[in-house]
Amino acid sequence: MAATRTVVIGINDSNHSEYAFDFYVENIHRHGDHTVLVHVPEYTNIISTSSLLTDPNIISEMLRDTEEQIYELVEKYSLKMKDKHLNGHIKQQSGKQGEAIIEGAIEENATLLIIGTRGRGKVRRTFLGSVSDYCHHHAPCPVLICRHRNANIKKTNDNTSCVR
Repeated sequence: MAATRTVVIGINDSNHSEYAFDFYVENIHRHGDHTVLVHVPEYTNIISTSSLLTDPNIISEMLRDTEEQIYELVEKYSLKMKDKHLNGHIKQQSGKQGEAIIEGAIEENATLLIIGTRGRGKVRRTFLGSVSDYCHHHAPCPVLICRHRNANIKKTNDNTSCVR
């Protein structure tokens, strides 16, 4: 009998994250896997707002909105896990996304880390950073980076599509 695997999947509210979750369920999941979904809330939009210095009521409202979005995300993935009969839980981490996901993978003793990617080019990754790139280079286990099947499709002005 095979040993139980602990599969950690980084999640957020993006289509890329959902695609990575679905890819795992459809292609990789084995009976007996312990699935841990790691979510790292983004509070950067609140911290970087100029109203931080002027109106605490706006900040309170932004925090409430963010907490509501987090709750909805956790509910969504809890239902998805239940519907797919996955054994596991959702774990929230704090800090920089890549570092926090790696920390979660270490804490859970992950045997596999799965993460979605936006498919940014080399220049954007260099200046903006890439969570998937960070995880790829720092994970304590194998990493599967799932590129959404439509990530290479770019819409043109004439409503046609082309591959990047």
